[in-house]
Amino acid sequence: MEYNTTRNDLAMREYGRHVQKMIEHLLTIEDPERRQRNAYAVIELMGFLNPHLKNVEDFRHKLWDHLFLISDFKLEVRSPYPIPTRESLSERPEPLPYPKRHPRYSHLGKNLEVVINKALKEEDPDKRLGFANAIAYYMKLAYNNWHKEMVHDDAIQSELTGITDGQLTFTNTPYVKAFRQQDSRDRDRGGGGGYGKQRQKFQHRGNGGGGRRNDNRGGGGFKKKRF
Repeated sequence: MEYNTTRNDLAMREYGRHVQKMIEHLLTIEDPERRQRNAYAVIELMGFLNPHLKNVEDFRHKLWDHLFLISDFKLEVRSPYPIPTRESLSERPEPLPYPKRHPRYSHLGKNLEVVINKALKEEDPDKRLGFANAIAYYMKLAYNNWHKEMVHDDAIQSELTGITDGQLTFTNTPYVKAFRQQDSRDRDRGGGGGYGKQRQKFQHRGNGGGGRRNDNRGGGGFKKKRF
């Protein structure tokens, strides 16, 4: 009996021991044509065992790369794709450059600065005014996300004037619903919603407010009979 302790390590566990033995058998075939035919058969079997690779782009290219990887790059067959090497497998990819974005107004973000630059290049007065109203709404929304008190429209206009050098002016009053912490506390306590009222109602009934009682202590409930 052959034990796993006496076998060599699996190069790729997802293909299993039998596929690795088939590829090892390919290394022993001396006839190149017969070795090529058997290599195609092993490729078909590898694709059948891993159907999820069919949804991957160039999945057959991956199968041929895996074939050479399992054979420890010793298999000599013709491949429809460039034959990988041990060096190409171990080389590290080039690092991707991280985008360096330094917004002038960090509390508003880089995207708003892009929108402002696009608004300043707009020549249509109606579209330019629409840009200004949308920018003012976003500025007020961003302010309310980080502050408890409401911001006045004059402060928004003053900051927008400073950013655009007075080139953008909004006309519509940006309405943003303020979120107060007191409202969240009231909801947590059950005082502002219907669930809290129903809960208080059931608690009141459970304290002997007219409902039936099962503790046999009197007060309008059923009394225990004596025999």
